[in-house]
Amino acid sequence: MGPTGEVVFGSPVPVCFQNRLRWDLNPEQILQLCDELIANTKTVYDSVGSLDVDSVTFENTLKALADVEVEYTVQRNMLDFPQHVSPSKEVRAASTEADKKLSEFDVEMSMRGDVYQRIITLEKKLDAGSLTAESKRYMERLIKLGKRNGLHLPTEKQEEIKTIKKKLSNLSIDFNKNLNEDTTSLSFTWDELGGLPEDFLNSLEKDGEKLKVTLKYPHYFPTMKKCFVPETRRKLEEAFNSRCKEENSAILKELVELRAQKCSVLGFNTHADFVLEMNMAKSGKKVAGFLEELAHKLKPLGDEERAVILKLKEKECQKRNLPFNGELYAWDTRYYMNQVEETQYAVDQNLLKEYFPMEVVTQGLLDIYQELLGLTFEQVDGASVWHPDVTLYCVKDRSSGQVVGQFYLDLHPREGKYGHAACLGLQPGCLLPDGRRQMSVAAMVANFSKPTADAPSLLQHDEVETYFHEFGHVMHQLCAQADYAMFSGTHVERDFVEAPSQMLENWVWEKEPLQRMSRHYKTGSPIPDELLDKLMKSRLANTGMFNLRQIVLAKVDQVLHTRTGLDPAEEYARLCQEVLGIPASQGTNMPATFGHLASGYDGQYYGYLWSEVFSMDMFFARFKQEGIMNPKVGLDYRKYILRPGGSEDASEMLRKFLGREPKQEAFLLSKGLTVELDAGTPCPC
Repeated sequence: MGPTGEVVFGSPVPVCFQNRLRWDLNPEQILQLCDELIANTKTVYDSVGSLDVDSVTFENTLKALADVEVEYTVQRNMLDFPQHVSPSKEVRAASTEADKKLSEFDVEMSMRGDVYQRIITLEKKLDAGSLTAESKRYMERLIKLGKRNGLHLPTEKQEEIKTIKKKLSNLSIDFNKNLNEDTTSLSFTWDELGGLPEDFLNSLEKDGEKLKVTLKYPHYFPTMKKCFVPETRRKLEEAFNSRCKEENSAILKELVELRAQKCSVLGFNTHADFVLEMNMAKSGKKVAGFLEELAHKLKPLGDEERAVILKLKEKECQKRNLPFNGELYAWDTRYYMNQVEETQYAVDQNLLKEYFPMEVVTQGLLDIYQELLGLTFEQVDGASVWHPDVTLYCVKDRSSGQVVGQFYLDLHPREGKYGHAACLGLQPGCLLPDGRRQMSVAAMVANFSKPTADAPSLLQHDEVETYFHEFGHVMHQLCAQADYAMFSGTHVERDFVEAPSQMLENWVWEKEPLQRMSRHYKTGSPIPDELLDKLMKSRLANTGMFNLRQIVLAKVDQVLHTRTGLDPAEEYARLCQEVLGIPASQGTNMPATFGHLASGYDGQYYGYLWSEVFSMDMFFARFKQEGIMNPKVGLDYRKYILRPGGSEDASEMLRKFLGREPKQEAFLLSKGLTVELDAGTPCPC
């Protein structure tokens, strides 16, 4: 059992309660402020880089760089965040342009050999005992990053790396912009959308006599799960996995080649080894072993589930007078996996969502997080926001009354908006140049369906889970109290970053929290116990196939970043067949739609599964044992897992919270696997 006891929160230094973000900038202002930010930041780097090497001190070198990083981070986020959320196409375009300029500038500053040499000199000169643990970590991290940028190499090599990094940065921005701006839609007759609920059909835009289905999540997923017309699902699935096919296939090919080129210059065997050096896993070999072992354990479960799904398909084909050839296709999986939930577990998703009106879920979620983490949330009236749908909340520590930070909620889809669910840190919680603590500000962006004239926005249970997950990231952003912007919020190892949020997903599978965040949208009645029990049992539904698909994606990512000259679409198709036993649809290129490959998860998608080892261990070892709404455990969690941000190694945080080394047992059990006696030994992660 981990340590519990009185936990006192609150900053030992005064907190600055100012939210310094502005959302009323026009395109011209965005570009002008971008140029000013670059000039002002460069001045600081120039002054550090031109210091006489004998005169370097903590104040004029490390603190100068840390101070400018705080200012730069706030301003940069304010300029590049609108590309994901602004309702104005012109503002989005200006924000994308600013992001490209700033990303190029980031590369320039990361390649400052003169600044790097001053930090190296300072390290030799300083007595290690004169620095705080976090300042020492900051200095060591800057030196490590310098080496990872080749600053110890000859000048021509440095120039080559700089050119590659700039290209990579621009290509990544374009890859995701293409996906965000995609407006593809398909039109179907009412009959072609058979099986979909009336409230969903009524929410669709008309196209003459037909209804328009976009490829955005709130349209695509419900149709793939509920439409009984295979031809409709086929057309949609093929369109969805062919989004931006031409342009993004070319970008992805170039991204993979450039990454391999850069790691070769830096002396790494593969790009995967390069990125993994900074993670818990450390090497591609370890990741490959983890994925292979897990795939091996899950394969029998996946085969069983596949056989069940095939039987369901055969039955359905007989019922609807359709040909059956004993095969499963990519457009079948979501539909029949949903049927498994409804037949084997008798969970009617359409009935269930009537108990999850978004306002009730939001209120329940906010209440649970406040109680668990010792916080209070208050909506800020008349806040400056980027769209009328957006709300802003102020967060305070319940015991001290001190402001912790603020968060925005932007929950509905609109044209040009980021298409997934995500949490974005906007103002880092860290120390300001004057020694005060800057409060943290974050935004949660999602795409939950909008209310209609007849019904409020009703969430599917998996959307409630997503909501809980992303809001967990918001809490990580706000509760972290690092001194340096570099270690603020979720700036932990990439293969640990999902663990705190994944752990909090468990609450949407437990009776008490579920009751607190649900109520029938018409009658106000609670979810019947019978339906709740069925839902909780259904957590293991399709777990084999779902996790094998995660392994496919993780393996595609690893193989593209460990071997050269591969065709991403071919690799994806090979792994789908090999791991899942379901072919990818002809002519599609799923990797070209896989935003993670161009948004910082390259070589690191395995992290979703890897971090689940820790999330499940934390949940079962502490919360499940001591009470899932136990505020003492919640405060321990806030203290040991959330508060450090990235100022400590994840392995150290876990040891403190668990009171022991992590184990793999809870993770395997959560996947429906039987655990051998030695699974309680420390995990191979």
